[in-house]
Amino acid sequence: MNREYAAQPPERREVDALPGPTLLEFGTAWCGWCRGAQPDIEKAMAEHEGLRHIKVEDGPGRPLGRSYRVKLWPTLIFLRDGQEVERLVRPDSSQAIAQALRTITTPDSA
Repeated sequence: MNREYAAQPPERREVDALPGPTLLEFGTAWCGWCRGAQPDIEKAMAEHEGLRHIKVEDGPGRPLGRSYRVKLWPTLIFLRDGQEVERLVRPDSSQAIAQALRTITTPDSA
């Protein structure tokens, strides 16, 4: 699990080309909702060691967040092979996050 926001976020074409499961997290370090969600994200991610997790600092004019139409933080986008499978906005439990993670990590859930 990444605890820091990427200094340089990837471009959308790079994200679209990612193989396998990926958790894309949009937010900011100063956002109270984002800080509050971190324990739940960390707990859910503990079951998926090695899963690609990209934390993207978002805000006005940030192209990656706009391309996903992110409006509230944190927004978690669960990708499989670069395609969005699930999305959680302001998740309120580790169970919800864990269930969404299973949708991208379980082969027969496609």
